[in-house]
Amino acid sequence: MMVSLDDIRAAQALLRGIAVRTPLLEWTGSADTRKLYLKLENLQPIGAFKLRGAYNKVASLTDQERRRGVISYSSGNHGQGVAYAARTLGMKAIIVMPGNAPRNKLEATAALGAEVIIVGPSSEERRLRAEELAAEHGYVIVPPYNDEKIVAGQGTVGLEILEDLPAVETVLAPVGGGGLISGISAAIKLTNPKVKVIGVEPELAADAQASLRAGHIVSAPAEQVTQTLADGLRTQSIGEINFEHIRAYVDDIVTVREDEIRQAMHALSGNSKTVAEPSGAVATAAFLFHASELPPAKIHVAVISGGNIDPRMLAELRKS
Repeated sequence: MMVSLDDIRAAQALLRGIAVRTPLLEWTGSADTRKLYLKLENLQPIGAFKLRGAYNKVASLTDQERRRGVISYSSGNHGQGVAYAARTLGMKAIIVMPGNAPRNKLEATAALGAEVIIVGPSSEERRLRAEELAAEHGYVIVPPYNDEKIVAGQGTVGLEILEDLPAVETVLAPVGGGGLISGISAAIKLTNPKVKVIGVEPELAADAQASLRAGHIVSAPAEQVTQTLADGLRTQSIGEINFEHIRAYVDDIVTVREDEIRQAMHALSGNSKTVAEPSGAVATAAFLFHASELPPAKIHVAVISGGNIDPRMLAELRKS
């Protein structure tokens, strides 16, 4: 169940020419004692890191599986990743999405050629519907996070960070279902165990932090997690595979408040290259507002996991 460094390196080779090798941008000024570099996954072709894991998984399917078509469930970015991968490889894709997903994410998923099926707001509801349809039609499920191929694909973000900034001391990454933090932490700890890896999630969806503290997977109620602005992190519980990686490789998980997410988004919106959707801004929010909870370090990287922000929200941020 645990992903190896070889698995992540194989994914890196497979993703060449598909996923962008995104840059690290130095964000803090010379007067700052703490340095922050931003890993710009918002610059991927689908505007988010999810392409890495989705393509790594879909490309691993056999010819027979590809003929059956794929189905996934997503609040937005993973759906786009699966749709993009399926279109590239000439396959049918069905994506089950919540009705409260941002309209721009629903439209972008459909524009990539996927059939979009709308269900209610809970993450469990979309997973169950996808499983029903897979059983009925024979589609292959491409899960959003609880899968070794997905984790290995997301882990390529960690390899790139280490290659481009060997002096990094702390890496901050968002946690929803746990695929990104699992892959990044495995890549980093298996290469340089001295680097600290910190997960970040909204206070309203703090199931990963609760799970790490409890030593077993803890679920959060749908009524609570659906209230967070960070639509990509409205997962009720992390995956089992992801929990094993988090327990093995993640140093800590911190939470950020809704107003802190907004403030981080506002700060990032000043540069078109660093525009972040709410989920993509949580790691930066932790750096800005929770320094006392982070390991003592000078050189930090925060992953901007996605930039698919609702255009109206971006206009509001820039006005304020």
